Amino acid sequence: MQTIAFSELFPLFSSASPETLEWLLSIAVEHEYPSGRAVLMEDAWGNAVYFVESGWVKVRRHAGEEVVTLAILGHGDFFGEMAILDESPRSTDVVALSPVKLLSISAQRFIQTLFKDSQLHHRMLQLMVRRLRQTNFRFQLRHQPPAIKLANTLVSLGENYGRPTAQGTEIFNIPLKDLADVTDITMDEASKIMEKLDSKGWIKIDVTGQVVYLVNMRQLAHLAGKI
Repeated sequence: MQTIAFSELFPLFSSASPETLEWLLSIAVEHEYPSGRAVLMEDAWGNAVYFVESGWVKVRRHAGEEVVTLAILGHGDFFGEMAILDESPRSTDVVALSPVKLLSISAQRFIQTLFKDSQLHHRMLQLMVRRLRQTNFRFQLRHQPPAIKLANTLVSLGENYGRPTAQGTEIFNIPLKDLADVTDITMDEASKIMEKLDSKGWIKIDVTGQVVYLVNMRQLAHLAGKI
């Protein structure tokens, strides 16, 4: 991968110096995982940061006997940074939702790079603050109707990871349990709302291709309260 493509794919590196990009590319390790494979396990010590080159993963946490999905991540995003920054065991695990390609950079080398490149350090802080704001926004939605909450999830996935196509913005067909968890609604609510959105023509569910097309992003954003 060329440095320009690297910085375009991963927003974290958009402001990094050419020297930093070349260094990171030279030390990055490529990984491929099939759907359903655990990438990182909870309570394991953080030894690397991972970057999603392609595919989809879910971040989940064990709560007693329950397993709750906290986030869905797609291409261009990263995970594993918290465990290396505070030098503690991971509080969540990460599982591939689809076949996924990842790049990893060892904790020690990544921390060294953050200290050397102040622009990268600043960008890292910006993206972590953005994640915190997104978490706060989801908390503010907790009393909203399920349809509004699910529309927000779909719009967010489309804006962050969607691929423009002739049929609409393409995202992975997230399993209902995971979609319901990240939206903070029940599986039954998620199923009924997705069916209704499909019948209205706002989305198109392609079960065979394991994708969902967000056909009418404007209507979804309006339902989500973002317009």
